[in-house]
Amino acid sequence: MSYTFFDFLQLVGSLGIFIFGMKVFSDGLQKVAGNRLRSILKGMTTTRFKGILTGFGATTITQSSTTTTVMVVSFVNAGLITFIESTGVIMGANIGTTVTAWMVSIFGFKMQITPIAISLIGIFFPFLFFGRDKFRHLAEAMIGFGILFIGLEFLKDAVPNIQENPEMFAFLDQFTEFGFLSILLFVGVGTLLTLLTQSSSAATAITLVMLFEGWINFPIAAAMILGENIGTTITANIAALIGNVHAKRSARFHLVFNLVGVTWMLFVLTPFLTGIDNVMQLFLPEATSVFDTDQVARANATLALSLFHTLFNVINVLLLFAFVPYIIRMVEKYQKEKVDEDSPFRLKYISAGLMSSAELSIAQAHKEIEQFAKLIEKMHFSFAGLFFKKQKKHEKFLEKIKKREQITDNIELEVAEYLTQISGFNLSVSATRRIRAMHSIINDLERVGDLYFQMSKTFEQMQYEDIDLPDDAIEEIGEYLNLVHSAIQLVRENLDRSNGEIYLDRAIEIENRIDNMRDNLKEAHYRRLEKGVYDTKSGVMFLDFLSRLEKIGDHLFNVNEALAGRKVKAAYREVVES
Repeated sequence: MSYTFFDFLQLVGSLGIFIFGMKVFSDGLQKVAGNRLRSILKGMTTTRFKGILTGFGATTITQSSTTTTVMVVSFVNAGLITFIESTGVIMGANIGTTVTAWMVSIFGFKMQITPIAISLIGIFFPFLFFGRDKFRHLAEAMIGFGILFIGLEFLKDAVPNIQENPEMFAFLDQFTEFGFLSILLFVGVGTLLTLLTQSSSAATAITLVMLFEGWINFPIAAAMILGENIGTTITANIAALIGNVHAKRSARFHLVFNLVGVTWMLFVLTPFLTGIDNVMQLFLPEATSVFDTDQVARANATLALSLFHTLFNVINVLLLFAFVPYIIRMVEKYQKEKVDEDSPFRLKYISAGLMSSAELSIAQAHKEIEQFAKLIEKMHFSFAGLFFKKQKKHEKFLEKIKKREQITDNIELEVAEYLTQISGFNLSVSATRRIRAMHSIINDLERVGDLYFQMSKTFEQMQYEDIDLPDDAIEEIGEYLNLVHSAIQLVRENLDRSNGEIYLDRAIEIENRIDNMRDNLKEAHYRRLEKGVYDTKSGVMFLDFLSRLEKIGDHLFNVNEALAGRKVKAAYREVVES
């Protein structure tokens, strides 16, 4: 055997050049696409069919279905797209990843691409020094494209020659004599190869090289391609480990979808490959059977393998498209959502995009605001728990308030963006007023979330500095919290009223009670301070709670005012005069 360790290092180095070229090519294309790639993923998922086109386009740009699916999982985790929307993108990514195989099989094996690749690098290299980013990013992509095929040429040369190293081929060949078990074995090899390279495109290129060099036959190569379709799902599942339940579901869907596809293909693999062989001989008159082992047959087999890869993924999408809802239900049943889970994903109604009319879209936004108010009530309960629940639960309440405050920021941003999109419709005067009112409401609710978080930090400071308020002060805060909670309940009632009749008189009454109680509690505070019941620092903490709770009352009253579409002073004057 003439194959040495130095030859093996050349093989590894050639693979490194190929993967590096693919990375530079992918990064350059993504930079050229810029933020449009994210906006495509976020905006083009209103239907499952659009999602498939989006996944195909994004994967063609990134040259890696792994990159697309990991990006999709991160978007789902951030709440930018929903789990259901992500399913279409994932199916499209499966088809998009086959583009690389065609590119490699056509340019890498059917023509001498290396001189062209080097020329391409020579043409675009000067653009790296241009001032405009667009030219530099395009140059990076084209240079990466050139390096990719130079690496592929090196890879072909570095693979051991069968004639010179018959022992190595005999070792590999002994695993191909077990019929269907051999197919299953090489499905596992394809999966492992994808895990090692962290790129299904790189694993596909290696499989094509092995097929072209005669190390494996066409059925074994097809089995490795099936394994690579499984391996490409693993990275996204690893990325989802630290994500929320929706991200996990998205990654699990990808795994289940591809596993189902590989399973049915294994049962029809032999006739399917025979059909592809017939197609190749029909459209390529000079072609011999792809099952042959001569040089021409092996070159044609690389094209046949690319055709198999594409047809498998396209047919799998077509077959399973109607069954996606059932797969979704199965994944949701397996990956259950915890009842008390507070994940960054909170948009339940508007994340699927605009509805068919402005009024329907406004109604969806209103439902989202109702959920926003519900979240604010949860923050109120968590803050009240700091004073009236056992100390061992304080850390849990503080963490919940912190997490929910971050969620309120996300909700305000997403709902505001959605309302801005609705403004693109030809709106009526009343619809325009409602949208403006909603902008005001989400801003006030977000400020309420900020105030609860700020008060939780004050409480945390009290714990750190070992400051205790007297029992009567804590009772007064409890009474004030109950009054503020009644204001929150009224906001939720008014949001829930479909007939538009807002309880503004009750809102004014509660707001006045909040202001009066603040004044009374201030008087009680000064009496305690004069009697030396607590020191100045404790008093400052107490006043801080009073001030912020009163501000919460103001923001809640602003919400009621926006719902009624009337100004505070005018509404108050009507109540007084009546």
